[in-house]
Amino acid sequence: MERLWDDIGRAYDQHIQIPGKELHFLVLAAFVASFVFIRTSAHMIRAQVSWWPGNVETAGGTHVHHLVWGILLLIAMGYLGLALELGSPWEELVAVGFGIGMGLTMDEFALWLNLEDVYWSEKGRQSIDAVVVTTCLLAITLFGLRFWIDVYDAFLVLAGLERNSEWVIVLVQLAGAALAAVTLLKGRALLGIVGLFVPLVALIGALLPAREDSRWRRRRSGTRVRPA
Repeated sequence: MERLWDDIGRAYDQHIQIPGKELHFLVLAAFVASFVFIRTSAHMIRAQVSWWPGNVETAGGTHVHHLVWGILLLIAMGYLGLALELGSPWEELVAVGFGIGMGLTMDEFALWLNLEDVYWSEKGRQSIDAVVVTTCLLAITLFGLRFWIDVYDAFLVLAGLERNSEWVIVLVQLAGAALAAVTLLKGRALLGIVGLFVPLVALIGALLPAREDSRWRRRRSGTRVRPA
C-alpha cells in the first residue's frame, strides 16, 4: 500500500504539480465530488431519510434549487479569481469553490435548459449527460495532448502496431463516429454531438442506457410511433 501511494505521489508531481496544473485538478476534483454529493443528497431527500437535512425553503414556501447556490458560487469565485491577485492557499480555495459551483449548477443542467423542474423526469437525465461531457473535457484538458498521445502509442505497442499509423487514427475516428451515432439513436443528443469530436465521450454515451422515447428503445421493442 505504501508503494502504491508513492507511485500516486510521483505521478501527481510529474503530471500535475510540476506542469502547474494544480488549480485545474482542484476544479475537476471539486466538480466531481460536489456533483456526487448533491446527487446523493437529492436521492436521500426524496427517500425521506429522517436524519438527512431537507430542502431549503424561503419564508414564502419557495423551494431554492441548489442551482441557485451553484450560480452564486460561480459568480463569487469567478470575480475573486479575476479581480484579485490571490496567492496560495487562497487561489486553491477559489478553485475548489469554483468547482463546487460547477457541480451544483451542472447537476440541474436540465432545469435551466428546459426552464422547468424536470429533475426526476426523463428529461432530467440530460443533466447526467452534461456532467459526463464536462468531466471528460476537463480530464482531457487537464492531462494535455501529450498524455493522450502517450496513451495512444502505448495501445499501439500493446497491439504490436507501429506508432503513428495513420490508418489506426482513421479507424479510431470511424469508431468514434459510429459510437456517436449509437449515442444519438439512444436519445442522448448532447453526448452524441460532442462524441463526434471526442471518441471517449461517444464511448460513454453508447454504454449508457437508451432513453424511453429514443429510436433505439423503440426499435428494440418493435414499436413504431404513429403520425398524429
